[in-house]
Amino acid sequence: MTTTGNAKNTVMSFIKYLNEEDFTAARKFTDEGLKFDGVMGSRDGADAYFQDMERMKFKYHILKTFADGEDVCLLYDINMSGITIFTCGWYRVEHNKITSIKVVFDPRPLLIKK
Repeated sequence: MTTTGNAKNTVMSFIKYLNEEDFTAARKFTDEGLKFDGVMGSRDGADAYFQDMERMKFKYHILKTFADGEDVCLLYDINMSGITIFTCGWYRVEHNKITSIKVVFDPRPLLIKK
């Protein structure tokens, strides 16, 4: 069982390493069977998830963190295609590894052609 403090530390370490583009270190905090569900698609497995992350190189600006047992919720700004998007991520942590990530945001600014 993962405690609330451990779950939060796991997720925050994961985000820190993503921001530093140290994908090898970030991957140590995820389960091989990681499930990702987002507005623009889903991924099954850590391999597929990290292929995307290494290509996109997002930078997360954390605004607020909530933790409850094995669940951690982050509210953050992320830059996508030069546009700052307010996003919410729900991370599930089991045995100190992230097993699922669900992300929601309003995609309209990305879809509007200028």
